[in-house]
Amino acid sequence: MTTLVIDASTYVGTVAVLRDGQLVSDGSASMRGRESEALMPAVADCLSRAAVKASELSRVVCGSGPGSFTSLRIAASIAKGVAAGAHCPLFAVSSLALLAILDGEQPPGNYLAVLDALRGEAYVGGYSVAANGEVTMILGERLVRQEEIEQLAASIDATTVGQGQTVERAPHARGARLLESMIATDGPVSLGEWEPRYGRKAEAQMRWEAAHQKLLPSNGFTSR
Repeated sequence: MTTLVIDASTYVGTVAVLRDGQLVSDGSASMRGRESEALMPAVADCLSRAAVKASELSRVVCGSGPGSFTSLRIAASIAKGVAAGAHCPLFAVSSLALLAILDGEQPPGNYLAVLDALRGEAYVGGYSVAANGEVTMILGERLVRQEEIEQLAASIDATTVGQGQTVERAPHARGARLLESMIATDGPVSLGEWEPRYGRKAEAQMRWEAAHQKLLPSNGFTSR
């Protein structure tokens, strides 16, 4: 089975091609400060280095967030387009889970994945990594104040993972190879209806709601 994985929960988008659970190629692209969109060329380059045509893909897996609104939208659009063109299913995986597991470098234990949400807040999710590499969620993903992170980590006896945390790193698409049971259990998503979980409403949506005095459907998180 050949899988294309895309994640853009931060300002760096990442791509990986997996074959039967093994990493074949990977890459990254800046999601801001450029004159042209760079993630699709990174996808094309990753497929080329893996000697895989889009039509040969068995499935596409996309990071579902939370994270940067614009980056997630771009990644989701690319993932949907590739899956539709290849006539293969689209799966979603939490970007926080990708951050927690990454390459399986950490020893078994509990990990609190932390992504900066700006405004003094963070997206967090707690995961347990077993000795056999099995990953399970032990703390539901949520939006919290930065000052709550340490207390939350202590509550589940977890090591914090993320930029500026105890284990310093960012999410990467290649981490999906270690989340197979989670991806398979959740099953494929609808190409027409699926949207990433942005974590909070976009600024444009909040302005529209303020101007019209009514709410639009939101795929965000709820603050604790």
